[in-house]
Amino acid sequence: MLSTLRDAWRIPDLRRKITFTLLMLFIYRLGTFIPVPYIDTAVLAQYIQSGSMLGLYDIISGGNFSNFTIFAMSITPYINASIIMNLLSFAIPALENLAKEGEEGRKKLAQYTRYLTIVLALIQALGMTLTFQNIMTEKNWFTISVVILTVTAGTAFLMWLGEQITDRGIGNGISLLIFVSIISRLPSAIVSLFEYIKVGTLNYFSLVLFLVFAVVVIIAVIAVQEGQRKIPIQYSKRVVGRKMYGGQSTHIPLKVNMAGVIPVIFASSITMFPATLANFFPSSGVALWISKYFGWGTLVTTIIYISLTIAFTFFYTAVTFNPIEVANNLKKNGGFIPGIRPGRPTTDYINKSVTKLTLFGGIFLAAVATVPILVGNVMNVNLQFGGTSLLIVVGVAIDSIKQLESQMMMRHYNGFLK
Repeated sequence: MLSTLRDAWRIPDLRRKITFTLLMLFIYRLGTFIPVPYIDTAVLAQYIQSGSMLGLYDIISGGNFSNFTIFAMSITPYINASIIMNLLSFAIPALENLAKEGEEGRKKLAQYTRYLTIVLALIQALGMTLTFQNIMTEKNWFTISVVILTVTAGTAFLMWLGEQITDRGIGNGISLLIFVSIISRLPSAIVSLFEYIKVGTLNYFSLVLFLVFAVVVIIAVIAVQEGQRKIPIQYSKRVVGRKMYGGQSTHIPLKVNMAGVIPVIFASSITMFPATLANFFPSSGVALWISKYFGWGTLVTTIIYISLTIAFTFFYTAVTFNPIEVANNLKKNGGFIPGIRPGRPTTDYINKSVTKLTLFGGIFLAAVATVPILVGNVMNVNLQFGGTSLLIVVGVAIDSIKQLESQMMMRHYNGFLK
C-alpha cells in the first residue's frame, strides 16, 4: 500500500488528484467544528452513552452527532437515497431503462438520487429535531426551523463534497467521508482504553489480548473482502471471413462478500430501534421492559441481530447480482461454463455458487459484528460497534488503493501504446 502511494505521488496527474482529495477531506473536518445553534450537547451525550443505536450513528458521523455540528446527520440520507434508487431500478421499468442507457441515464439517476437525498434529509432532520427538542436551549418555530435547515444544508454540502472527490479525486467520495469520520475517533478510543486501565476496568494482559483479537479480525476482514470464487468460462471459436475469433478462457469472479457492510448497518438499525425509542421514555414501564430484554447486547437482540444480518446479506446480494442476466450474456457472446449447458443449467449453477458464498459471507459479517459485542461484555469495555467500523475502514482502504493501482496501470498502458 505504501509503495503504491509513493509511486502514485510521483505521477503529476495522480498527485493533483490526491492533493484535491486531501483538501476536500480537510474542508470536511473543518466543518465538524461548526455547531448547530440552540442545542445542548451535554444532554445529547447522555443518550449516546446509553449504548443504543445512536452510538453507531455517532461513529459513522465522526462525532458530529454527539457534538451536533452542521454535519450531524452525516451522509446517511444520501446512502439511504442511493439504496432506495437501486431497489427502485429493479422494480420500476422506467428507472431500469435509464440504468441501461449508459452515461446519460446514470446522470439522470444521480440527479434523482440528489433530489431524494434532500427530501430524506428534511424528513430525518425534522424527526431528529422533534425527538431532541427537549435538549434545545430555545424552543419555538424559528429555532426548530433553523436547526432543520442547518443540518439539511450540511448533508447537502457533504453530498456535493463526496461527488467532487469521486469525480476529481481518488476513491469513492462518500465512502472516504465515512472512512475519515471513523478514523477521527481512533485517538479518543485509544485514550478510553488507557482510562479503562487507569481505573482498573481493564488490565494490561486483557489489553494485549484485545490488540491480538483486533489484528486477527482485521486479517480476517481483508481475507474475506479480497476472497472470491473464479468460475471458469470458455468461449467457443468462430470464423469471421478469414479470421478466427474466440477460443480464449477466462473466469467470472464471484466475491465472497458482495453486500459489503450494508447488511450490518441495516440489521443494527432495526435491532436497536425499540431500545432507542425506549430511551426517550425512561419512566415508562413498557420502556423499562424493552430496555431489559431488548437492550443492546442481550441474548434476544444478539440472536435477532445475527439473523437479520444474514437475511439482509442474501437480500442485498439478490438485488445487486442477477444470475439470469449473467447466464444470458454468456450465451449471447458464445461463452459457457465447462461441463454445464448454456441457459437454465448455467443460471442454476451460478445461483448455487452465489448462494453458498452469500451464506458464508453473511455468517462472517454476523460474526465480525457480534464478536466485539460479546468481547466487550466479557471485558466490561464498550466495543459494541468495533466490527462494523473495521469492515468499513478496511473495505474503503482496499477499494481506494485498488483504484490508485488501476489508474497507474492505465497510464502505463497508455505510454506503451504511444
